[in-house]
Amino acid sequence: MSFSEAEVERYARHLVLREVGGPGQQKLKAARVLVVGAGGLGAPAALYLAAAGVGTIGLVDPDTVSLSNLQRQVLYATADVGRPKVEAATEHLRALNPNTTVETHPVWLNAANAEAVVSGYDLVLDGTDDFATRFAVSDACLVQDKPLVSGALGRWTGQVGVFHGQPCYRCLVPDVPPDAETCSLVGVIGALAGVIGSMMALEAVKLLTGAGQPLSGRLLIYDALAGETRTVRIGRDPQCPSCGA
Repeated sequence: MSFSEAEVERYARHLVLREVGGPGQQKLKAARVLVVGAGGLGAPAALYLAAAGVGTIGLVDPDTVSLSNLQRQVLYATADVGRPKVEAATEHLRALNPNTTVETHPVWLNAANAEAVVSGYDLVLDGTDDFATRFAVSDACLVQDKPLVSGALGRWTGQVGVFHGQPCYRCLVPDVPPDAETCSLVGVIGALAGVIGSMMALEAVKLLTGAGQPLSGRLLIYDALAGETRTVRIGRDPQCPSCGA
């Protein structure tokens, strides 16, 4: 897979990076990455994936842009309010990198359709705040042996982890937490979405290029108020409803 002169200049900082180089950039160009949720986490993640030269990005989101989104969803502008998110996102991502193909899925992912959508991609990023969707995406990735980069945030705290086989996401969250919170209910500091979404994109680039050590089986937790991070191991749950015996 060759690069045009414009692509060589665009990706120059990757091409001279030992862990990426030409072979890694070719892998990015050939990759198909699905971003589930084009919101606070999916927005910055999609921007950095497109900027990195990922060949095809799939966007899953049935929602429209609202004014309250703009405090953290940096993929959109004020003029986009009322537009379908996948439509506005496609326009902005293509403006950033016309070499990236954007495929849109304006639907809610659930147990009935997740496998069909996930099957068309090499890697999945999930930044939704709906546990039914999270479980459906995790199960689909497990069945199809697709790596999953999962991110979450609320208030001043965010987390990101990578799941591929065992342990799976349901080993970490087997059921909907009884005290589950959403950003609309408890709030979230806007810049935190950029931090965690960028981390998700970074883990995706590492997985696709084979650079470094991804957060496989680990969860990175960032406390923005304290300015501290910690990483914890995720143990395989023998009683996991998805990957357990």
